[in-house]
Amino acid sequence: MSHSPMTHVLTWEIVDNQGYETAWVDLGDGELEARGRAVGISPEPYWIGYTLRTGAEWVTRELRVTAESADGARELVLAHDGAGAWTVDGEARPDLDGALDCDLGLCPLTNSMPVLRHGLHRAGDDERTFTMAWLSVPDLTVRPSTQTYTPLGPTEDGGGLVRYESGDFRRDVEFDADGFVVDYPDLAYLIGRSSRG
Repeated sequence: MSHSPMTHVLTWEIVDNQGYETAWVDLGDGELEARGRAVGISPEPYWIGYTLRTGAEWVTRELRVTAESADGARELVLAHDGAGAWTVDGEARPDLDGALDCDLGLCPLTNSMPVLRHGLHRAGDDERTFTMAWLSVPDLTVRPSTQTYTPLGPTEDGGGLVRYESGDFRRDVEFDADGFVVDYPDLAYLIGRSSRG
């Protein structure tokens, strides 16, 4: 992490699972470290805890997730070597090759990395298609996911609208000037924020 990172505390209401998420995020020069907690009641009551660390250019290096439900607790470690190779709990996952980012299901924070890397919230780039290492919750299944992000223009607060598409799913997501999700229609919206540093 670079010198004197800015720390952000972000809380979203997660519409899709009738829950909430809070993330404590240290955002430095091209790097991000975060820890988060989430609770949801759909498709079943569950808790999620995670820690996320990126390398340079917001490229995921490690995501550690714990999920708890009526079936007990599950843990998973998703790791990227920075050169294109991924492992899940130490097992090689060549199907994820080419991905730079993780995408934790129903976690608005993990939409920030590709947006920050390419300045998409500032309409600074054209449409981009990515492969993501996507984790479903609460079962923590990992699979590759093809996602397209298209900048649509600025918002009044210095952020921007970005169209997110994956398969038949499409939403126009509002990001703030720091690259964090403000409004993800039908999925999540930001209800609390503080910053220091």
